[in-house]
Amino acid sequence: MKQRLALLLGVFSVMALSNAIVPVLPAFAEAEVWLQSAIYSAYFVGSFLTVLPAGVLSDRIGRMPLVKTGLLCTWVSGILIVLFPGALPVFFARGLEGIGGGLFVASALSWVNSRPDHKRLSGYFIGALNLGLVVGLLGTGWLEQTVGITGGVMLFTAISFVSFLLSLFLRGDGGAPQQMTGDVAHMVKDYLWLYLSAVVLVGVTGVVTALYPEFTGESAAVLSIQIGTMHTATIVTSLIAPAFMNRPVPTIRIAAVVMGAAVLGSFFAPSMSTLAVFLMFATIGGLSGFAINAQLVFLAETRLPQGAAMGLFNTSTYAGLALMPFFAGLVAQLAGFGAAFAVSAAATATMALTIGWCACRLPVPESP
Repeated sequence: MKQRLALLLGVFSVMALSNAIVPVLPAFAEAEVWLQSAIYSAYFVGSFLTVLPAGVLSDRIGRMPLVKTGLLCTWVSGILIVLFPGALPVFFARGLEGIGGGLFVASALSWVNSRPDHKRLSGYFIGALNLGLVVGLLGTGWLEQTVGITGGVMLFTAISFVSFLLSLFLRGDGGAPQQMTGDVAHMVKDYLWLYLSAVVLVGVTGVVTALYPEFTGESAAVLSIQIGTMHTATIVTSLIAPAFMNRPVPTIRIAAVVMGAAVLGSFFAPSMSTLAVFLMFATIGGLSGFAINAQLVFLAETRLPQGAAMGLFNTSTYAGLALMPFFAGLVAQLAGFGAAFAVSAAATATMALTIGWCACRLPVPESP
């Protein structure tokens, strides 16, 4: 129980700090769309580079050393952003923060997916993750009015320090390190289209998050509530999704089609009504929760070493969150926001087709 509470608080604080910068991106990036996307994506580039090594290492040396290191990096990065709020220092601090997030999330998810009650635990973990994202947005939007653009970062840096202190009291993993039964290249080959769906279906949530501040020109407070709706919907569906996870691939296919339509709709929503904006964000977030849980449940029920499997999964999600917002920002800069939303929507809907190419099969249970 102590480990579960520590990991849930840890993922909450890591995600809250990672999202604390989103409502005030224009202030850090001097209103340049490409620079906003670069600062936003820097976190996910750092995570992308570390989640796979962290997952493999967690199978070999245990998870808790990586959990503690990740929380320490998160805390230090927050201090750097507060002390040096210029665009270039923030870009590099976000990269360090991403490294910490990658170390923590990969090792923590490896622990979660190795538990007998992994379906319920993964729902709690994804729920706590998205709760952190929501609170990070809302806290920053509120504090920006009184403290300034670094108010949210200061708050969640303090909370991440508390999480780091709590992690120091954790000892052991609750289980022996796993032995590798296959190499990473074979995992990628066998589950390529499943991992690609993680790249796109998670990455597209970053696209709308990164584009909306400049696209709508809304205040930080309003943007916090709008984007927070997406993460709140993910929390809700993450908690109820385990009851619907008997057929993960059809779940992913349905989520891809509806999410694609909602991403395109999010371009038109601001000109329609405030309610339409909230509806699009809630749809994207809610379906994302179903898709992520379907992917996690499937991987947990394979015979793959969970550290490596979760390392690849997190590599995929962070690749999506690093690359898709960045390229969407470039498209918006060159061809306009309409083109950026349209390309992102098409890529999302295409996952309904490509997931059918996956050779993903769960192992046949052994006869008693």
